[in-house]
Amino acid sequence: MESPHNKSDYFVIKALEDGVNVIGLTRGTETRFHHSEKLDKGEVMIAQFTEHTSAIKVRGKALIQTNHGEIMTD
Repeated sequence: MESPHNKSDYFVIKALEDGVNVIGLTRGTETRFHHSEKLDKGEVMIAQFTEHTSAIKVRGKALIQTNHGEIMTD
């Protein structure tokens, strides 16, 4: 049986400067970093929440697009 977490919508992170960090945080009783990516200006990452990832932290100037709207980091 497929986990309900795998049916999450996708979201897009577009780097607006070099060195944007995208950090995945674990799901469960203790939140931990489990994965990170570094994006350079113009690079795009398409991601979704999973059974292992409950949150995403973005460091650096980026545009984040979801089905709920867009947000720009400062």
